Amino acid sequence: MADQATPTDAPKSSRRRPRFFDNFDDDEMRDDSYTEAALAYHKRQGLELAVKARWVAMSIIGVFLLFVAPWPEVLYYEFILLLLCINGWWIRRVGRVGQSRTELVLIFVDLLLMVVGIIGPNPIGLDDWPQAMQYRFGNFSYLFLILAVGTLAYSWRTVIAIGTWTAGMWAGALVLSIWLSDPVPGMSDAVTAALPGWPDLAHLIDPNEFNIRLRVQEIVVFLLVAITLGLSVRRFNRLLRSNAALERERTNLSRYFSPNVVEELSQNDEPLKQIRNHNIAVLFVDIVGFTEFAATRKPEEVIETLREFHGLMEAAVFAHSGTLDKYLGDGLMATFGTPSPSENDAQNALQCVRQMMRDVDVWNEARIERQQLPLRVGFGAHYGPAVLADIGANRLEFAVVGNTVNVASRLESMTRGLNARLVISDGMRAEVLREGGDECLDGLQKFTDQDVRGVAEKLTVWAFERPKDHNA
Repeated sequence: MADQATPTDAPKSSRRRPRFFDNFDDDEMRDDSYTEAALAYHKRQGLELAVKARWVAMSIIGVFLLFVAPWPEVLYYEFILLLLCINGWWIRRVGRVGQSRTELVLIFVDLLLMVVGIIGPNPIGLDDWPQAMQYRFGNFSYLFLILAVGTLAYSWRTVIAIGTWTAGMWAGALVLSIWLSDPVPGMSDAVTAALPGWPDLAHLIDPNEFNIRLRVQEIVVFLLVAITLGLSVRRFNRLLRSNAALERERTNLSRYFSPNVVEELSQNDEPLKQIRNHNIAVLFVDIVGFTEFAATRKPEEVIETLREFHGLMEAAVFAHSGTLDKYLGDGLMATFGTPSPSENDAQNALQCVRQMMRDVDVWNEARIERQQLPLRVGFGAHYGPAVLADIGANRLEFAVVGNTVNVASRLESMTRGLNARLVISDGMRAEVLREGGDECLDGLQKFTDQDVRGVAEKLTVWAFERPKDHNA
């Protein structure tokens, strides 16, 4: 169903609403195109669902009427139901979120068909009922079906419109029936004579009596239900907007943080203030000789090269449950086991490196085809204890500090001296073996007694040598 919004080009003075609805104004939220697009998507889905629900409901009622309505009068009511289904199809075609005059007209036709079918005389009926008897069969309850279906479109204005239009039509039909119809002679007198001393009961069951108080009660109850449902739908719209805004914030966070950090932040009411200390895998990646490369290229080519490279590396990190800690100009630092450790952090790190190396090879082949210089990339990884916590006052940054980070950086630097693409520590290799990732270690060669800057003792490292016939 459509949003029956008052035209926005009308003067403000002509668009005043009752103060009761002041707290339900959503104009202040409409400057967010992302949120409104999400709401429009859900409303459109709701419209589709509303029309399908209408078809199902009318089908059930059509079968039900075959057993409760006399023949051939039932054919007229089945025809009304068919018209309602066709009208629903048109609403589905022309309906849109926002103002749609055609849709409003079709909704009005819906209600008119229902009211005429309930109150109007049956043209193929065999019994000449008094017009007042049309109000006595409880058929007004079918109008609640249109109201309920209207709520599926997530438009509180539609629900309120259905409520007010139905109340107006029902009251108007009552006035016209009283004005235009004539009572059947003799019925009222016969009922009064049959119930002497019971004037109220005689008035209640008089076939010529419209029972205005009961009709007013129907109208008031319907209006109250419509307003209640309208406010419920309005509140649901707020929840949709709030959820869409949260999803937008989550999307924006994912542009700056790794998915696992975003997930951790979204599930906690407070930032990651708790200081953590556990073993993690740290990976450093760097383009070898990029300073000299950039010095002889145009800035546009340099930036484009970095974007392509970072895109490949970032995708590999995220694909292996890693956290992109930071970009380092022509390199990056990634961690595995942050913010929370897992059983495969070291293995994930090496699998990530394997994918990175494959992606770099493909990338370099494409660069060669474009007559561009292939780039050599170095990788260094270490596994060990680190401290994890938020740092900063107002602008927080999730930081990983400790000697493990320093060692991983030094290992990446050693790829130059060892003529290797990847250098990992012996501790990293031991952890990968413990995790059962033996296949990740294929091709690694052992180098003992290696001096690592910043580390007092000599270390044993494992390196994946650079192919002799490959420039990268």
